[in-house]
Amino acid sequence: MKGFKNANVYVYNQGIIKTNLGIENGKIAYIGNDEKVITEILPYNENQVIVPAFIDQHVHGAGGADAMDGNIEALKTIANSLASEGTASFLATTMTQSKENILKAMRAVKEYRESNFDFGAEILGIHLEGPFISEKHVGAQPLDFVAKPDKKVFDEYNVASGKAIKIVSLAPEVEGADELISHLDKSGVIASVGHSDAGFKDIENAINKGLKNVTHTYNAQRGLHHRDIGTVGSAMYFDNLNAEAICDLIHLSAPAIKLLIKNKPHDKFTLITDSMRAKHLGEGLSELGGQKVIVKNGEARLENGALAGSILKMNDAIKNLVLKLDVPFTSAIDYATINPAKNLNLFDSIGSIEVGKKANLTILDGEFNVHLTIRDGNIIYKA
Repeated sequence: MKGFKNANVYVYNQGIIKTNLGIENGKIAYIGNDEKVITEILPYNENQVIVPAFIDQHVHGAGGADAMDGNIEALKTIANSLASEGTASFLATTMTQSKENILKAMRAVKEYRESNFDFGAEILGIHLEGPFISEKHVGAQPLDFVAKPDKKVFDEYNVASGKAIKIVSLAPEVEGADELISHLDKSGVIASVGHSDAGFKDIENAINKGLKNVTHTYNAQRGLHHRDIGTVGSAMYFDNLNAEAICDLIHLSAPAIKLLIKNKPHDKFTLITDSMRAKHLGEGLSELGGQKVIVKNGEARLENGALAGSILKMNDAIKNLVLKLDVPFTSAIDYATINPAKNLNLFDSIGSIEVGKKANLTILDGEFNVHLTIRDGNIIYKA
């Protein structure tokens, strides 16, 4: 059996312990004190820690590619790029665009998933961000393609994707949203409030219809006010809402992140990168949905100054929480592993280190650098 001997491992419900970790048939087969079980030793040194591989439920692109490119090669590039930051699974995230372009992206993900590639991070499905959003909070989404919520249009997208859509970001206050949220809930798809001007009553009503998630909390949504706590306040008020956060300290200040963490149950705060194609490429010009993006000083912005997604790596998001916000290391790891797995109803197979679960593992050093990423027992990235 291959695996690790006498390693620092973040084992579910035990914390970080010294143990042996065995992998067989793509799954975690052994956790215990018997070193003889491990016959093939994988790369590791005593200054590193083995944690569950990260799950990114909201990522548009990386390495010069975007999910909206709508082709296999772009998805391959994203999958390989994400593996280098410790991510072994993700949702390919779309944006508000023409119906034709969204359908193209849906079909590409379907083809990719059916190919069962064993390299790079696994595409768990799709996060459909738009086009069912508010014109008041488009952010970096093109205003021309904003559309009213429509369950028939959603079904068309979902069928084209091979029923791979897992999350839909929408504005629950817009006409037609109630019907779509109920439809999503019955279909096993997560309805998420995003790019929205929803107030407290809108969110309360949407939760009753099946709303479960908040898309990049604080960003492109109605803020907190003392007479109506808005989308942001509702994200904190309702314990059953899972709150996404882009923790690059650009989209959100440190106090804003701390306030959100303080007001959410531990398992309802989820790290995302919301990264776009410019990630891993350095500074210069890039593109998002046909719009010019300027990457400078670690920020990606449209020509009008609006933030255009991020270039955040997941291991850096965790590093920011631990080193700059004093979040406990294991809590920060939970926010990128256990919590998205639970949110996506996949915790029975991924998200933690337990015997029987997929061998999706990441090895970090003390500086939060990724040395190894393993998916289904296979090395998909090695520094």
